[in-house]
Amino acid sequence: MFFQIYGETAGWQLLGWLLVFTGLVVMNEIARRSKAGGIACFLALPAALTVYFIAIYVGAASGAEWALKNDTYVHMNSWFHYAKLYAATAGCIGFMVLKYHWGKAGKSHGFKAFPFIIVAINILIAVASDFESAIHAGSLAGGWWLSSEGVWLYGGWWNVLNGLAGLLNIFCMTGWWGIYSSKDKKDMLWPDMIWVYVLAYDIWNFQYTYLNLPTHSWYCGLALLLAPTFAAALWNKGGWIQNRANTLALWCMFAQVFPLFQDASRFTTVTSVYGQGGIAAAMGSSMPTIAEPTAQGIISVLSFAVNVFVFAYILKRAKVQKKNPWKNEIFTDTKDYKEAMERA
Repeated sequence: MFFQIYGETAGWQLLGWLLVFTGLVVMNEIARRSKAGGIACFLALPAALTVYFIAIYVGAASGAEWALKNDTYVHMNSWFHYAKLYAATAGCIGFMVLKYHWGKAGKSHGFKAFPFIIVAINILIAVASDFESAIHAGSLAGGWWLSSEGVWLYGGWWNVLNGLAGLLNIFCMTGWWGIYSSKDKKDMLWPDMIWVYVLAYDIWNFQYTYLNLPTHSWYCGLALLLAPTFAAALWNKGGWIQNRANTLALWCMFAQVFPLFQDASRFTTVTSVYGQGGIAAAMGSSMPTIAEPTAQGIISVLSFAVNVFVFAYILKRAKVQKKNPWKNEIFTDTKDYKEAMERA
């Protein structure tokens, strides 16, 4: 098993996953279905949280005990968490500009490239974190290192390979300017981003969380990835990337304010040993982790292989169609594309 789900806490862990998955699906619907919902979730709430975060760090700098003991300050102080929160939120705001045609940017053809740019930035943040783990490990063969949040991570060549898969995934996005607004103004659509890309992205991103967020992966590696895919598959055709940005931003906000939900509660679920030969970190960490280099390596190889295959598939289609796959849409003959364009 990839996760430690057994014993007396198993029921709570499964319930926690269901609550997170359902909550993300519902909150995404609230955010996407009206301007008021989107503004509340991605303008008002982040603004209030920014004031809260600044207050915490100002308090901590002055030695205030309440700030030094604040859960956000203690458990979520990594650069990665703040970078993801604000990059994802920026994406949500930009997507609203496009779907509501706000201002000159919302009506500009050039701004249609914004979704590609912000998704690429979000991927690069994770890639940098993957490479960081490999560097801190001290050896590509594998090594433990303690994060600023008190979590032991086992980095190695698998981080490098998955980071390379992430870089490749950026160029698996096609039809950068093929961005549309749905007829009912509920969604920003990217029809050329069909299931082929979603599969490559989800495998890569799951492996990122499995390697670098072992105490969070049950939620941000499974529930958070499946929620936008679930919505796009069943009713929000062509809107996967908007679903992904919305749920990612909302989850980052929740996790930043209530980190103990994942780290120290009955819902806590950490990555588990796979088969035999697991290496445990028993080095005084308050959140012990178990690493299995074989499993880490296999999933990274799969992540890289899938992204190589998808990239090659894109180049093949582009060659047959005699198109630049990044300037032009190349999946126009697929069912996914046609269903999305019916809404555009």
